[in-house]
Amino acid sequence: MNSDRERFLVAVSSAGRTVMRGWWADEAVARGKVRDWIGSHRHLAEPRFTLTDEADSTLLTSWPDEPQPPAMLTA
Repeated sequence: MNSDRERFLVAVSSAGRTVMRGWWADEAVARGKVRDWIGSHRHLAEPRFTLTDEADSTLLTSWPDEPQPPAMLTA
C-alpha cells in the first residue's frame, strides 16, 4: 500500500487493461480527478473508471456503475 499521502487510487481501464493510474491524499481531489478523467477519456474502448481507498481496499465509486447480477443469482 502507498503512504497516507497517496491513499486514494484513481484507475482508468480500456477493454480490461489499465491505461492510467494516479494517487492522491485527499478524497475530494481524487473524486474530482475521476470526474475530469471521465470527461476527457470516456471515448476509450470499454472504459472503466474507479476510485479506491487503498487504506482498506474499499471501492468508493466507479463509472460506469457496477452491473447488477441477475435476480436469480442473488436469491
